[in-house]
Amino acid sequence: MPRVKTGTVRRQGHKKVFKLAKGFRMTRNRLFKTASEAVLHAGQYAYNGRKERKQQMRVIWISRINAALSAIQGAPKYSRFIKALSDKKITLNRKIMAALATDLHETFKDLVSFTVKK
Repeated sequence: MPRVKTGTVRRQGHKKVFKLAKGFRMTRNRLFKTASEAVLHAGQYAYNGRKERKQQMRVIWISRINAALSAIQGAPKYSRFIKALSDKKITLNRKIMAALATDLHETFKDLVSFTVKK
């Protein structure tokens, strides 16, 4: 049997990696081994970043709700407000409440007064 060279298959794989490594600096976009390692790490960083973005958004929503609560006279602290919401079986998520707190302040005040009432 004749020896088969892997020229086209290998070139296609390398081209795929180099295309992903476009824009990287120094040998990370020129040498296959370093480029493939850089692409693997970049993919991992991107994956972690997508998860971290969700955590950061939740922190932002909580801080916006807390700031709106502190601006309202007689409103409870954030943790007691969330407990009161769950006791009243109100299932608004933090994203919606942060939007209410920033855009529709009067509606947010009504929500707070409804949860504080006994």
